[in-house]
Amino acid sequence: MTTSAPPGLARFNAADDPGVAALLHEVCASRAWAAAVAAGRPYGSVDALLTAAEQAMAGLTDADLAEAMAGHPPIGRPEPGDATSAREQSGVGEAERARLLELNRAYQERHGHVFLICATGRGGEEMLAALNERIGNDTDTEREIVRTELGKINRNRLARLMAMDEEGAER
Repeated sequence: MTTSAPPGLARFNAADDPGVAALLHEVCASRAWAAAVAAGRPYGSVDALLTAAEQAMAGLTDADLAEAMAGHPPIGRPEPGDATSAREQSGVGEAERARLLELNRAYQERHGHVFLICATGRGGEEMLAALNERIGNDTDTEREIVRTELGKINRNRLARLMAMDEEGAER
């Protein structure tokens, strides 16, 4: 018995180079990450794709990580029209928004980039607690935490992309 690839994976594998680059840029702003993931096509399964994405994340340089982080708005202030970040940050209420933005500015002054956390499924209070805890980390420690959080975000976004039908609509 043979099973066909899920429609999202089939569409991803069949996309031309500019098309796959655009799909991967929606997941992660790092060009090195996208190139590494694209180079592994075609993938036989979603798990194989997710494994390749994790390996690509592990291989990013500091500059590649900076490029990936630059694609993320501050927690509590998704860019207008950025439905992905808005959906991921939906647990942030108005009560936490101002405090998150204030602490994010302090975090950014200390570490040189926005506070990054996989926000999916987390509430504003939980993200505030994590920000308060992580702001005092040294930059090297924080960079590795960010790498892990980016990996989680990418995994969630890729899984969502793979769950889409042939036309790119959510199933």
